[in-house]
Amino acid sequence: MRYDLVIFDNDGVLVDSERLSNTVLAAYLTELGHPTTYEDSIRDYMGGSIHRVHDTIRERYGKELPPEFDQEVLARTLAAFERDLLPVAGVVDVLERLQADGVPYCVASSGRHARIRFSHRTTGLDRWIDETRLFSAEDVGQGKPAPDLFLHAAVSMRTAPERCVVVEDSPLGVQAALTAGMDVYGYTAMTPAHRLSGATQLFPDMAGLLDLLKS
Repeated sequence: MRYDLVIFDNDGVLVDSERLSNTVLAAYLTELGHPTTYEDSIRDYMGGSIHRVHDTIRERYGKELPPEFDQEVLARTLAAFERDLLPVAGVVDVLERLQADGVPYCVASSGRHARIRFSHRTTGLDRWIDETRLFSAEDVGQGKPAPDLFLHAAVSMRTAPERCVVVEDSPLGVQAALTAGMDVYGYTAMTPAHRLSGATQLFPDMAGLLDLLKS
């Protein structure tokens, strides 16, 4: 294998959460008087941290979101996860193979630790991902598209950035990985390929990731 560490994004890559979380976010922003469609939310916030939502609303409307916004979004999102969240098709096979082959891997997500852990417990992925493999935008000063999160994950896993590959499905994540000096495989099951055009490789099916990692 050409890499010493595989870094997975979480939402949309490990768990099929983007549709759920962006539906929740769009509805809540609209409820607060900031009309947002599901498509708007995917375009503007997919792959970003909660700070990006605050910054965007502030820039567009000159208003602050309410103090309870973060906790309310989290509560509504976790409720949706508990009802409907599933792992991304094929990702269990990928994790099983990496673990069996002794390939180091971890997760670096814009989501909060509580949300990531909940998504893994709900889908059963906590069997393959413990706390030592989990990194959040909460751990660093800036979330994606800044490279800080991926660099933090590499340092924590004792791996040079150039020996890492990131698996991402958002333009913000691809930009962050490239800025960190890492290769990045863009997962196009949900995101149109042209939006991830800067990625080192593109793949539409999680079953194809293992072949990419071996090449």
